[in-house]
Amino acid sequence: MLELNLSTNRRPLTRVLCLGAHSDDIEIGCGGAVLALTERYPGLMVDWVVFSGNPLRQAEARASADAFFGCGRRKEIELYDFRDGYFPFEGALVKDRFEALKSRPQPDLIFTHRRDDRHQDHRLISDLTYNTFRNHLILEYEIPKYDGDLAAPNVFISLPMFAYQRKVELLMAHFATQRSRDWFTPETFLGLMRLRGVECRADSGYAEAFFCHKLVLA
Repeated sequence: MLELNLSTNRRPLTRVLCLGAHSDDIEIGCGGAVLALTERYPGLMVDWVVFSGNPLRQAEARASADAFFGCGRRKEIELYDFRDGYFPFEGALVKDRFEALKSRPQPDLIFTHRRDDRHQDHRLISDLTYNTFRNHLILEYEIPKYDGDLAAPNVFISLPMFAYQRKVELLMAHFATQRSRDWFTPETFLGLMRLRGVECRADSGYAEAFFCHKLVLA
């Protein structure tokens, strides 16, 4: 399997943008990768943008993001309160938020929702990611759910033990509002990462998987 390094002498990895429709999406989809990348690149700047949430869910999102980075990490957390499940009907306002992201320093890597996700909010965030960022490396993460819409990914990030264990610990610690959901369990998150680890032969046995529609090899 071909391995690619996200950092080169010509252009080191300096800034990552994480986009999530709901307060736990980023953590579920790419939390392990974020933990691994910030450990490998101590000066990495991460923009963490969540588009929905009532005050309680927003508080969970902020506490979780702070915990994922710990003290001294470079991050910017931005939370919006669009109505869960109604993103397509508030599309113009959501689009305005994406347009505002253009004024920030440009990211080297963007994590966003999968284009073919069955959740309407997830799909809109993915579509607007591509509308807004036309010349960027975009990795679409996956979210396990009742709809059963998991597919065959084509990009994998192998996770060291501390990353996949810490990811699950923080998910269970910071999202009390979700614990009543039958799928929101350590077994779900570890099981999916274990399966993706098998598929890419990760040294630790665990990985997160992504979908990439365009990648230019120099």
